[in-house]
Amino acid sequence: MLVYFFRHASAGDRKNDPMKDEKRPLDREGVEQCGCVGRALAVLETHVDLIVSSPLKRATQTASLVANELAYENKLELDPALRPEATFAQFRDLLTRHGNHEAIMVVGHEPNLSEFLGRLIGGGSRAGIDLKKAAVARVEVNHHRGMLNWLLTPKLLRTLMQSAHPERRAKPTRK
Repeated sequence: MLVYFFRHASAGDRKNDPMKDEKRPLDREGVEQCGCVGRALAVLETHVDLIVSSPLKRATQTASLVANELAYENKLELDPALRPEATFAQFRDLLTRHGNHEAIMVVGHEPNLSEFLGRLIGGGSRAGIDLKKAAVARVEVNHHRGMLNWLLTPKLLRTLMQSAHPERRAKPTRK
């Protein structure tokens, strides 16, 4: 099974009140990050059978915006195993429940999403992975062991797009 690990995009500053923080939406930069990463995934011909998201607003918005770019037509699934306080055991259970799919995308938070990714590719011990906001990693999973295929950040994708399309760069104005 392929698992795409996707950290939610930029959502501004954390709220002190946990209930308000759960409802914190993406900011303008986060919406732009989703578009950039989603378009890049579409160019890479990424296909997912299922998108599973944390129920927190910033994660569900990220999942929804990327789903649109991928022409994903199924319903998003919300799962507490992707909440910020979820455990690796809960995440493993999520993978087991969805093991019948060829490819899934999981959208979640730090620090646990990097921990889940690191433990999956590190054979149980944590590999040193740090998912930046709106970063996505593709992992081939076989019997709860993972092999990292690639990891892309929005900054890397913007640089690649500008290199591929230099005419899209902002031109300096002359006075």
